Amino acid sequence: MSDMTRRPAVAGQFYEGSRERLLAEIEDVYTDSHGPGEMPAVAEDGPRRLLGLVCPHAGYIYSGPIAAYAYAELARDGRPEAFVIIGPNHGRGSWTSAVQTAGGWLTPLGEALVHEELAGAIAAELPGFSTGAEAFRAEHSIEVQLPFLQHLYGGGVKFVPVMMLEQEAAAAREVGMALGKALAGRNVVIIASTDMTHQMPRQVATAQDGLLAEKIVAMDAEGLLVERDKRDITMCGYGATAAMLIAAQMLGATEARLLRYGDSGEVAVMPTVVGYLAAAVYR
Repeated sequence: MSDMTRRPAVAGQFYEGSRERLLAEIEDVYTDSHGPGEMPAVAEDGPRRLLGLVCPHAGYIYSGPIAAYAYAELARDGRPEAFVIIGPNHGRGSWTSAVQTAGGWLTPLGEALVHEELAGAIAAELPGFSTGAEAFRAEHSIEVQLPFLQHLYGGGVKFVPVMMLEQEAAAAREVGMALGKALAGRNVVIIASTDMTHQMPRQVATAQDGLLAEKIVAMDAEGLLVERDKRDITMCGYGATAAMLIAAQMLGATEARLLRYGDSGEVAVMPTVVGYLAAAVYR
């Protein structure tokens, strides 16, 4: 195994650690009462209008049914060539921004390979970013998306992980514009990995996340960042989401839809909740 192969950091914690249990868990989140209600099938002749997704990244028991809405929409849309997954740096590994340019990531469902050509093109637009696998060693926000992709598309999944340490407006514009340039003319979907409000009473979380959802549906990247900052909302992947919106518009986005909003209190009674949102952006 090469130095560019990343081992899973949160298998057995955020999601099941064996292939059989993980496949069963993914089926459960699709068919859960808070999920889409049925297993998706990839539409090989799908319209391929989808340019971007917003997906949560908490433990599957909490956010999996919400994420399942995004991946069900992806399945209906067809089969992309590759995926770019943008996540925030939660500070559990190295303090850097990074684009991995070779190798792959292991999960209990196998190894998802980095799309090296695409990764190289993105890294060329982001010269300050690290390019090795080591930078991602403990970050979970990108990792938890991969089993969903592997479940839908099998062992042929190729992706590019992009991790953002800085997420303010300048950083979001830099990443968004880099992706818009590198992905032009490519059959790629950008996945922004984020949870919404963290540990607030449900009424508060629902209200302020609703304001951010309005900005996402309006594809207003700047408005999203301003609203989050003004209200000090604890959305962790705000820059990643803004970058996706910027890139999608460069690639011809015409509309966005909220697919599902929910929170951790749907799973168990708790005084404060974490909000989760699934959204899709289309050409």
